[in-house]
Amino acid sequence: MFPPFPTEIAHQYCLKLIKQIEDGTVVLKQISKESEERKGQGIMLGCLVAQDKKNKKRKILYTVSGNSKVLESGQQNFIFVNPIVLPYQIENALFQNDSEIHRLTKIINEEKIKNVAFQNDEYYLNHLKSLEQKRTELTDESLRKVFSLYEFCCFDKKKIKLNQIIQNHNGNLPPTGTGDCCAPKLLSYAFEHDLTPLSMDEIYFGNDTKSKKNGISYPPCDNRCGYILPTILGLEILYRDNDIVVINKQSGLLSVPGRTPDKKDCVEARVKFLFSGSVNQPAVHRLDMETSGILILALNKASHRNLEMQFANNLVHKKYEALLDGVLHGKPEGHIELKFRLDLENRPHQIYDEINGKNGITDWKKIGVEKWKNPVTGVEKKVTRIEFFPETGRTHQLRLAASCEKGLNLPILGDSLYGKCENGERLMLHASRIEFFHPTTGKKMEIMCRPSF
Repeated sequence: MFPPFPTEIAHQYCLKLIKQIEDGTVVLKQISKESEERKGQGIMLGCLVAQDKKNKKRKILYTVSGNSKVLESGQQNFIFVNPIVLPYQIENALFQNDSEIHRLTKIINEEKIKNVAFQNDEYYLNHLKSLEQKRTELTDESLRKVFSLYEFCCFDKKKIKLNQIIQNHNGNLPPTGTGDCCAPKLLSYAFEHDLTPLSMDEIYFGNDTKSKKNGISYPPCDNRCGYILPTILGLEILYRDNDIVVINKQSGLLSVPGRTPDKKDCVEARVKFLFSGSVNQPAVHRLDMETSGILILALNKASHRNLEMQFANNLVHKKYEALLDGVLHGKPEGHIELKFRLDLENRPHQIYDEINGKNGITDWKKIGVEKWKNPVTGVEKKVTRIEFFPETGRTHQLRLAASCEKGLNLPILGDSLYGKCENGERLMLHASRIEFFHPTTGKKMEIMCRPSF
């Protein structure tokens, strides 16, 4: 995943830490028995440079990947962030199923060796499948017990269990070791102690491998950190530099604050919290609250002004992906022009108005028909996957292009305004690609983000 904060300052502290370990000023201490398979393996050293919100002093936080090693310094010139879960706690969680998992693994391996000649026999294959399924069930049960021990402090100081994050991922389990990487530990500690992140970096320390070299920085990993960090940060960051930040907005989050106090939480507010030096109104465009996908925000006035001009001059090109509630018949692609305006008696609903409406122009392409299963009710229905290419940026333009009888006459699945939204559904509309020019370098940027549906 993309590094959520600048890395330069923290990188220098990481290099300093390596020197301190090498000269013995800082000790890398093993706090649990090292397994045979991990002997000689390197670790990630992580550093977060942060500012105390109360006294504005700079704090240097260090940690290491895994949960079997800690850093000790006689000088006490830094804060070491301990593992969230200690090795003995994990061993206790694994104890109940451990012997049975090993027993099943032994039987499975013996069966495969003894029955090479029966590899195509249906009875043998079903027997083997049954053993493997039982082992998988026990392994998953043990993983959930381990994951239940992990708790993180998020940007808003609310605590969340890893098992709750798993539920938010539709129950899909992350890899073993999730929660033991540097970034989640550093950020959780910082938010819990009212520290504002300024710079964060992770350096590999140890013998070179095929994928990592000693002393080189690596971004937070996709499969573990990418699973947790969007929840801790409140945002999934797709790209960031000194001028802009591009995020994957989750469905249900406002792009900008609403008028009432209960609508203050939004992308803008979270960006301003994470990046304290940003402009007061960093958003340069918006997505509907129910729509997910790519959103660009500017961190300074010059970038904001430049990007606003690009949108005004139609230099920004976007692609959306959607699921239509039903089967779309007829031609596979087309062009829609609809004039519509705000329904003054039914805000924020938009209505077709050939005389007073403003034109919304959209190209579309049918991808195919597929089955969609409601994650709550389990009900299946046929839907049509479609791509939208808007040429204008009117309010609810794509939702109207889909639902209006002069458009596709088929609402987007989960659209509470122009269709229907059943229990377990959400608006299945996602901003999946955007092309623009970087406001400072002028380089053409293309950001892509696949939908979760």
